[in-house]
Amino acid sequence: MSNRIRTIAFLIAAAVSLHSQVSPAQTPPEKIIIDTDIGDDVDDAFAVALALRSPELQILAITTTFGDTNMRAELADRFLGEAGREDIPVAAGAPTSPVGQFTQRAYAEGGHFARASHPKAVDFVLEQIRRYPDQITLVAIGPLVNVGALIDKDAASFHKLKRIVLMGGSIDRGYGDLGYTKPHGPEPEWNIKNDIPSAQKLFASGVPIFMMPLDSTQLKLDEVKRAILFQAGTPIIDALTLLYHEWGQETPTLFDVMTIAYILNPQLCPVKPMHILIDDKGFTRAGPGPPTAQVCLNSDSEAFFRFYIPRVSAH
Repeated sequence: MSNRIRTIAFLIAAAVSLHSQVSPAQTPPEKIIIDTDIGDDVDDAFAVALALRSPELQILAITTTFGDTNMRAELADRFLGEAGREDIPVAAGAPTSPVGQFTQRAYAEGGHFARASHPKAVDFVLEQIRRYPDQITLVAIGPLVNVGALIDKDAASFHKLKRIVLMGGSIDRGYGDLGYTKPHGPEPEWNIKNDIPSAQKLFASGVPIFMMPLDSTQLKLDEVKRAILFQAGTPIIDALTLLYHEWGQETPTLFDVMTIAYILNPQLCPVKPMHILIDDKGFTRAGPGPPTAQVCLNSDSEAFFRFYIPRVSAH
């Protein structure tokens, strides 16, 4: 080989080596707002934990919805404070008559990191949409009280959301149907049935909806998985452990967490376009017509937990 050829080969190899050391341009984090009824079931806290542990996301705010929204906001204050994220705003929705049990009230009432006041959720969200038009994903993991109020107050601004990723509905499977037997059929799901008019407004709004129904979100954090997760001993895991014990049941179902997991890794819950109609009893029925939502009907529970546990428990 001539010296000239050796020189050219060396220069090519050096260029390839240099190129391999240059990091690709970083994708900007996705702006999200999490609208949650945190404090009843414990899965909301597990969803917020995943968002906090994901640099791919920029959490613009936590907003609380349904029931005692101020107490929910104080719970979020403490959870964010213990995670070292007091920079994230917490806004409270309009309170409604309580339904169900606020199981984690003691955690919220502890007073740790409590803020003097919380902005109104609807006003705060609209302000963020106007500041970042077509950039914000609204993660709806509670009854859709705030969503309906946003549409009523300023439908034009609401339409400038990038999308809504929703935990809600039931297409083929209801509660307790884990896919091991023939589906026993759909039923009204909590987040839809507790504000049916708001759900109907959302699905008629034209905003892109990504829907994670009961069919794909009955993700059981069993004893083995809990042991692996809770032994991590980080501030976020310690907070989740305390909230789990206050919740007072044995095996959490991480319904709401799939919304955050989907944003981070859509392959965990593949979606398909469907026309969804919501009837006056809160059933979410698939029917003929143009798509109104992208719906995930099946997910791989083990793949989900192989993603979730290392991400949330990492030091």
